[in-house]
Amino acid sequence: MPMPSSLLRQLSGYGLTTAHILYRLPDHPALLQTFVWQEYDLAPEFPELTGFLDFWRREIDGPLHSVRVAHQSLIGPAECRIATEFALH
Repeated sequence: MPMPSSLLRQLSGYGLTTAHILYRLPDHPALLQTFVWQEYDLAPEFPELTGFLDFWRREIDGPLHSVRVAHQSLIGPAECRIATEFALH
């Protein structure tokens, strides 16, 4: 099943979520590296981010140190109006 368009996701309550992830380098655990993840997600559950972090814990060698999350709903149903155009001959 194809993913819905970003507009449809926003109309369904999704907003742009950015996660700033700090993780430890496997060979140098005293050093922290940064990774920025961004996707449309549904607050406050954040199923997309949760799935990504589960994948990280399973597949990536660098253990997570911390995750900061910012979320912004870009559009809501009240902000979108449907316009219909008719062509008359």
